[in-house]
Amino acid sequence: MRIRAYATLRDLLGTSKLDMTLDASTGAPTTAGQVLCRLAQEYPALAGKLWADDGHLTGYVTVLLNGRSIEYLQGLDTPLADDDTLSLFPPVGGG
Repeated sequence: MRIRAYATLRDLLGTSKLDMTLDASTGAPTTAGQVLCRLAQEYPALAGKLWADDGHLTGYVTVLLNGRSIEYLQGLDTPLADDDTLSLFPPVGGG
């Protein structure tokens, strides 16, 4: 699967695009929450932007799966496939 990061999140990852292999060994689909946890482990500077102390998303980062917010899908339990794109957007201001 592909992960795309925008604006300041791109700076935290050091790149705008990442490819990630999903773990199919369990037989269960990999979820958006599992991928976000893995990203937070691999990129500690991103962890504070993604996760609050209570284990929920901070709301700072908008997470889209193939252009749709995971908030309107199955949240962190949204299943992912190898051909999916997970996009991470920080808040945007302007007018």
